[in-house]
Amino acid sequence: MSREILMLVDVLAREKNVTKDIVFGALEMALASATKKRVHDDANVRVVVDRETGDFETFRRWEVVADGDFLDEEQQIPLSDAQEQDPEVEIGDFLEESLEPIDFGRIGAQAAKQVILQKIRDAEREQILTDFLGRKEHLVTGAIKRMERGSAIIETGKIEAILPRDQMIPRENLRIGDRVKAFLLRIDRAARGPQLILSRTAPEFIVKLFALEVPEVDDGLLEIKAAARDPGMRAKIAVKSNDQRIDPIGTCVGMRGTRVTAVTNELAGERVDIVLWSADPAQFVVGALAPAEVSSIVVDEEKHSMDVVVDEQNLAIAIGRGGQNVRLASELTGWTINLMTEDESKTMVEAEAAAIRVLFMEKLDVDEELANILIEEGFSTLEEVAYVPLHEMIEIEAFDEVTVQELRERARNVLLTDAIVTEEKIGEVAADMLDLEGMDKALAGKLAGNGIKTRDDLADLAVDELTEMTGIDAQRAKQLITTARAHWFE
Repeated sequence: MSREILMLVDVLAREKNVTKDIVFGALEMALASATKKRVHDDANVRVVVDRETGDFETFRRWEVVADGDFLDEEQQIPLSDAQEQDPEVEIGDFLEESLEPIDFGRIGAQAAKQVILQKIRDAEREQILTDFLGRKEHLVTGAIKRMERGSAIIETGKIEAILPRDQMIPRENLRIGDRVKAFLLRIDRAARGPQLILSRTAPEFIVKLFALEVPEVDDGLLEIKAAARDPGMRAKIAVKSNDQRIDPIGTCVGMRGTRVTAVTNELAGERVDIVLWSADPAQFVVGALAPAEVSSIVVDEEKHSMDVVVDEQNLAIAIGRGGQNVRLASELTGWTINLMTEDESKTMVEAEAAAIRVLFMEKLDVDEELANILIEEGFSTLEEVAYVPLHEMIEIEAFDEVTVQELRERARNVLLTDAIVTEEKIGEVAADMLDLEGMDKALAGKLAGNGIKTRDDLADLAVDELTEMTGIDAQRAKQLITTARAHWFE
């Protein structure tokens, strides 16, 4: 019988192109499964097949658990009972009892055979997948084999991949037999069907297509730094040259537009804007908004946003159809872009100045004229008045040293008072809210001042309520509320 086992393993290993160890492992599982049916379906059975002789041994095993954790007599044994058999045994160890091996000639149960074949099929598929991944292919090419509920099953070599319906370019008419390219989005090893999940809408897809058409990318002379897409409609890519002799935009366009046209054709006519990447975020945003011309730009590092001013003629171009141009520019650069006309910008600046003027007049107890001087000199917060170097403030023509010292003293007193009040408010805030990711003391103080003192109080807020209450941006507000609500779903 031992010889039959060795012959079976040898035949299956060669036929299925898998290692003998995998076949031995499958055989051990099949023998264990068959043994369970004879002993108990819930029993823990281990079978060991000798790789040289084909002989096999069968063991029933029990896990050693604490006496108080003993729940399953078929798979567990209390520590006190186990130590009667082996005084050195510890929790987590296994006690084994040798069983009479099942007759291999009578194992012929269909279930055992299925275990062996399924294990080998899984191993065979895993080997093919490993070989594929070893080639580090992110751009997959194959023919559509069939359609399943709107998704396309694509055959690429010996492996099948799936292009889900929501990853297809809108209004693209794919048919059985068509050869298509797609980006390898992820791998689902748990799936019983195709494990490669593809996408034709991911921004990475257009990056890989340009890398295919532009040899300079593979050579390292050119980099595609970012991409943003409205699939099937419009896309933007940001390019950077690592060689001063190369024009990055012209290189991607190609002679008479051949390179960009090849990409556009693959993307069902998707129009591509090629933008020059810049390490300066403001310059990058200006380029990303092309063809619109920007009049001025104000960067807010804290909110990671930019106020971009364009004239009336360029506003529609900057926004684009349905907001497409500004949305893609924002995705490409990673910055929130607030577009406005020069009149809107002027109104906003005046409104901000008016708010700062009121702040200075109330908190520093100064008249409108002195508040205006501070604003004109670039001061916008009490912290700046309190801690800007003394010599810089004395250089202001309208101020003498006595005035400067008085202003700094008043500003510091106000900040100290506010800090004390904030600490008192924070003392009323529940620990579960203070510990939330993204929460800080200043924000907690503002929330407490508005009666929001617990995690559930925060979770009940809408995003617009939180932004209006605290002045934080919508993205941070959404993240905080989502985090505060997380325990509701646990």
